[in-house]
Amino acid sequence: MPYVNIKVIAGVTRAQKEELVRDVTESLVRVLGKKPEYIHVVLDEVAEENWGYAGKLTDDWRNQQ
Repeated sequence: MPYVNIKVIAGVTRAQKEELVRDVTESLVRVLGKKPEYIHVVLDEVAEENWGYAGKLTDDWRNQQ
């Protein structure tokens, strides 16, 4: 039973989430030969203020760009 956890910055659209789940599932079916009904994909949306990048919180880093 493959389990995949993807963490992304909050704001991903439902369509993008659907595409990620579909593409990851298709890859695991193709590469590992697993049945789609056994594949679990979890998307965790993280607020920018809870994500660090380049030594700073992502929202601060983006504001400085």
